Amino acid sequence: MLDGPLDGTVALVTGADVDVGSATARRLAREGAAIALIGADRDRLAAAVGVITSDGGHGVAVEADITDQEQAARAVSDTLDRFGRLDVLINGAGVALRGTALRTTLGEWDRMIALNLSALVHLTHAALPHLIDAVASSPRQVADIVNIGSVAGRIAHQGGSVYHLTRFGLAGFTESLRQELVTDRVRVGIVEPGEVGCLDDAARDAALRPDEIADAIAYMVGRGHRVAVNEILVRATRQIW
Repeated sequence: MLDGPLDGTVALVTGADVDVGSATARRLAREGAAIALIGADRDRLAAAVGVITSDGGHGVAVEADITDQEQAARAVSDTLDRFGRLDVLINGAGVALRGTALRTTLGEWDRMIALNLSALVHLTHAALPHLIDAVASSPRQVADIVNIGSVAGRIAHQGGSVYHLTRFGLAGFTESLRQELVTDRVRVGIVEPGEVGCLDDAARDAALRPDEIADAIAYMVGRGHRVAVNEILVRATRQIW
C-alpha cells in the first residue's frame, strides 16, 4: 500500500454494511487508515473487510445495533481494544422511510429517529474522549467526525416529514458540535448527498454512486490540520432538487 494521508490513524465507520458506508471504509483504508466497520449484517461486513484485507489494508468487523446505547459504547471499546486509538469517526448509518403522516406508522418514524439520530448520538458521545486523546499523539494534529446527512437536510418535500426532521436536526447538531470542539482540534463536518443509487449505464448520470460520496468524505478528512472542510453538498449533475 502506498503512503496515504491517513497513515497511522484508526477510523470507525458506521453503516459499513451498506453501500455508502462500505465504500467509505474501503476508501479510507486505501488512504492508510485502519478501519473498524460497524453494522448489523455480518456477511456484508465480512465481505467489506475481505476487500480491505486483500488490498493490503487493515479492517475489523464490529457487529452491533448502535441504536442501543450499550452496544454503541461497546463498539467504540472494541475498536480501541483492537487498534489502540481512534482518530476518525464516520457516522454513516441511516435509513429513509417515506410516506405521508397519515399513512406512515409510528414504528417507521421511531426507526428513523433511532438510527438517524439516536445511534449517531450514542456513537459520538462514546467516541469523543478518545478522539480528543488521539490528537495529542497524532502527526496530523487533528481528529475528525464526519456525519453523513442528505440534501434532505436542506430542502424539504411532502411525504418525508420525520426523515427531514432527522436530517435538518443532524445539520444543526453538526454545526453546534463543531463550535464546541474547535479548541480540542477535532474537526466536525457533514457530507450531504443527493440521490444515491447503483445504476446501469443508461441511468448512470441520474444519481450518485457510493464511491463518489466516499471521495467527498476522504477529501474532508484528508486535509492538513490548518484546514477544516465543514460541509460538502454533493449532487449528481442531473439532479434538480
